[in-house]
Amino acid sequence: CVLMVVSPDPVSFHLLQTSTFNNHSWVHQGSGWFGELQTHSWNRSSGTIIFLYPWSRGNISNKELMDLERLVQLYFNEHQDFYISQLMFKGESLSLVGENKGMRVGHLSFVQVAIQGHDFISFQNETWSPYPMGGRKAQKACNLINLNQVYTNRKHWLLSYACPRLISELLDGGKAHLQRQVKPEAWLSSGPSPGPGRLLLVCHVSGFYPKPVWVMWMRGEQEQLGTQRGDILPNADGTWHLQATLDVAAGEAAGLACRVKHSSLGGQDLVLYWGGKSLTQAGDGMKGTSSRA
Repeated sequence: CVLMVVSPDPVSFHLLQTSTFNNHSWVHQGSGWFGELQTHSWNRSSGTIIFLYPWSRGNISNKELMDLERLVQLYFNEHQDFYISQLMFKGESLSLVGENKGMRVGHLSFVQVAIQGHDFISFQNETWSPYPMGGRKAQKACNLINLNQVYTNRKHWLLSYACPRLISELLDGGKAHLQRQVKPEAWLSSGPSPGPGRLLLVCHVSGFYPKPVWVMWMRGEQEQLGTQRGDILPNADGTWHLQATLDVAAGEAAGLACRVKHSSLGGQDLVLYWGGKSLTQAGDGMKGTSSRA
């Protein structure tokens, strides 16, 4: 369930379920996310919730936890065959993604289900509705599930009680974790040669948090528009990393620098010169910092 908490620093929590049917068997995966940080996972073998951080359990009692785990397991066991037996999907495999969503303020809640990457049905105001591209199968699914009051009540309970209860317990520890500031480490290297007489300059930026970051190859104050920035990818410790590359003629590399802007740097930019030292630059000048070369 995605719950958006309205505050000066908005955060969200959502539960994601992915179920795959292949070779006459189901594989279920579940995860919980606080903002962009995964905080929970589902142990398929034991049918239990795994808490990935000490604070991600909050103060939920053992009984509440067991009730929630039983509900998840019951959902998997009772309804995993619905999409095969009732809707007659004939393919060898079926990928079902369900995302339980809700809005904490105003108690707006809804569920989205996608099949094979396409929106299929949704749940809001205790009613299941089809998405247009789901066609007649989506309409049939809604007609059938809306008759199952027990299942509908369980979904409503999950969104109206379980998810708000969980996020209220996560707010203190989770927000402190999400609002931390971790400075990036940056270094330069050369990549595979793009061709005769050319260099591929690589700027590595790693270990920063939060995710937003600005990285650009520069000549003086002029941005090099040929900069290619890769995706921002997660590190195992919850921080992020990325690379920014620039293809240049070998004789033009001198004087180029990689510039990094990040909220953890306190308004100072990290500047790494090709073939030189690393600096942090602010409005009142530059001062040297350590870096890896």
